Amino acid sequence: MSMFSIGLSGLNAAQNALSTTSSNISNVYTPGYNRQIAVVGQGSAETSGVQVDDIQRQFNRYVADQLNAATSSTSALEAYQIQINQIDSLLADQDAGLAPLMQNFFSSLEDLAGSPSDPAARQGVIGASDTLSAQFRAFDGYLQDMQEGINGQIHDEVTQINNTAEQLASLNREISLARAKSGEAPNALLDQRDQLVSELSQRLDVELTVQDGKSYQLSLPGGQPLVSGTQSYRLEAVSSPSDPQRMVVGYSDPGGGLRVLNEDAIAGGSLGGLMQFRSETLDRTQNQIGQLAVSLAVSFNEQHAQGTNLDGEPGGTFFEIGNPQVLTNDGNQGGATLSAAFDTDNIADLKATDYTIKVTDADSTPPTLEISRMDSGAVLDASDVSFDEASGELSFGGMTLTFSDTAALENGDRFEVQPVRRGAGSFDSAISDTDEIAAGLGNGSGDNENALAMQKLQDQLLVGGNATFNQSYASLVSDVGNRTNIVKVNLAAQQGLSDQLSAVQQSESGVNLDEEAANLIRYQQYYQANAKVIDTATSVVDTILGLRA
Repeated sequence: MSMFSIGLSGLNAAQNALSTTSSNISNVYTPGYNRQIAVVGQGSAETSGVQVDDIQRQFNRYVADQLNAATSSTSALEAYQIQINQIDSLLADQDAGLAPLMQNFFSSLEDLAGSPSDPAARQGVIGASDTLSAQFRAFDGYLQDMQEGINGQIHDEVTQINNTAEQLASLNREISLARAKSGEAPNALLDQRDQLVSELSQRLDVELTVQDGKSYQLSLPGGQPLVSGTQSYRLEAVSSPSDPQRMVVGYSDPGGGLRVLNEDAIAGGSLGGLMQFRSETLDRTQNQIGQLAVSLAVSFNEQHAQGTNLDGEPGGTFFEIGNPQVLTNDGNQGGATLSAAFDTDNIADLKATDYTIKVTDADSTPPTLEISRMDSGAVLDASDVSFDEASGELSFGGMTLTFSDTAALENGDRFEVQPVRRGAGSFDSAISDTDEIAAGLGNGSGDNENALAMQKLQDQLLVGGNATFNQSYASLVSDVGNRTNIVKVNLAAQQGLSDQLSAVQQSESGVNLDEEAANLIRYQQYYQANAKVIDTATSVVDTILGLRA
């Protein structure tokens, strides 16, 4: 091979190396860009010289997968922390908290016991009860706004996930076509695809499989595919069939059907973090505050009813409180409905949880039911449940539930019972006339026995049978505070891991401007040297031609 061909091959190699280095420098701040290098090799024995074998992308699949998994966990904890910080700030506020308002209310009862006929003392009780009930409702309103906000965020996250999945399927197609056309890896498209996988991992945990070493397949942890080759499958934000006010995620399967996924089927990423926060903390907090409100209202009403007011009449309802909510599953085949009320005689059995009632044998007498707690999944023992088929009354957990028609039940029918979820939202004062406060047990103007009995309720274990009102609220504040600290610590640790993996990824795939600047000089010298080879070859030819002359 002539010196001209050898020099020209070197010039081409140097030009490719310079172009690759220039591309690296230009894309130093491009998200998802992976550094490229020109891989050169010796030419064939016949041609000699040098050839560019490949423009190679510096990408480590193992490190990328680890980083995506860490990023997914970090995003989940970040979403969780943003939400739980709001509840922690709300409950920890000494001025806006329920503890001082409950204390003020029972202090007003103490004042009433000291002067049972004093209009000012009676007005003080009504004022304190109005303030307390308003704060219960305000707390419930704030938490319910958070529920609705999470519904909106879930919808937005699902929309972004679907868009990303469609783009990934499109890139699979473009990459396949580019490979078929040129026979080479389209590095820019590969970078875009891996960047989209990274972005998708920030929204939820996905499993990546590379088919035939080229096409990406992404699926949920449960195995449902999101992207398979050039096909993408959609998620849908839909109302829960058991609770229409709750947004959950449905999966559009290849056959065109929509299947609602269990909430724990979505893990990791901001979407998983939101759903985990809702089930672990938000639902629990609403139920705990609702349990406190219902326990206070029912216990106080029961004691108030034992006294007499200034008109000599029995005490009426002091606090208004709503009934437990019962939701019928959309998939029920039977026509039975279910209503619920609090069992005032067993209010200490009231728990801060929701329940699922499932009909397992509708033909037995009475129908066989499986009742499970939604916070733990534990199935209630038969000894904790009473079912009177004649009246259709089912009693458990401080409630009495009534079926409209047990004969209309079908196997598999489900009902969701929320005893206290919105209890605080329905908490309100029922008395506005000071004369209606039943402070006495007889009818004397100086009778304060019932006022003393109502005041002593604050020291009794009336919440769940194991806590006073203040202890229950303190436990709630402590529980949320502990969860907030745990999330904070876990996030710091997970962020540290993500940063380490990012540093490892950047050490392999990131652009180092100092290194690229050195490469520019090196490849420039390489180019000049090959140009010198051609120049020398020209001089040699000119000399030879001169000899002939």
